[in-house]
Amino acid sequence: MTRAPIEFCVDKMPQVDGLTDGWRAFLAERRYAVLATHDPSGDIRLTPIWFLFEHDRFHFASSSRSRKVKNIERSLFASVVVDSREPGRERWISGSGPVEVVRDAAAETLNARLRRRYLAPEALEGPIEAALAASDDITLRLAPTTWRSWSAPVVESLERLFLSVEL
Repeated sequence: MTRAPIEFCVDKMPQVDGLTDGWRAFLAERRYAVLATHDPSGDIRLTPIWFLFEHDRFHFASSSRSRKVKNIERSLFASVVVDSREPGRERWISGSGPVEVVRDAAAETLNARLRRRYLAPEALEGPIEAALAASDDITLRLAPTTWRSWSAPVVESLERLFLSVEL
């Protein structure tokens, strides 16, 4: 059986001039991000990470002893991507720009908000929350100056995108 190719409306990853309210709503949802920094050797270090997105900036809790923080302290720059893999509605947005290292009480406040965003309510007063609070002593604040995004076209019938499975 011959199938017609599926054509996606993909340009060469266009730069987003500014964030739309739709992308802001997407980033306000509880999702996971991947943070990219550069190791001293030039290699790219990718780290899956929780985030808080407010005022068009990403906030990431971290240990000041981590490799990603050492990389950022050296270059003061990072990139992040957040995606959704819902079949037929795949999309992603990435941002790159300068990073500020937030410390002390401001970091403690932001990191506590991050933990409340991702941990189940019953875990907030337990050993997992305590371990994260003890480890994550700084917050990385990424202020993207460059945005890129991509969205799959919304299709009427997802079934036509998948081959049938013979049992």
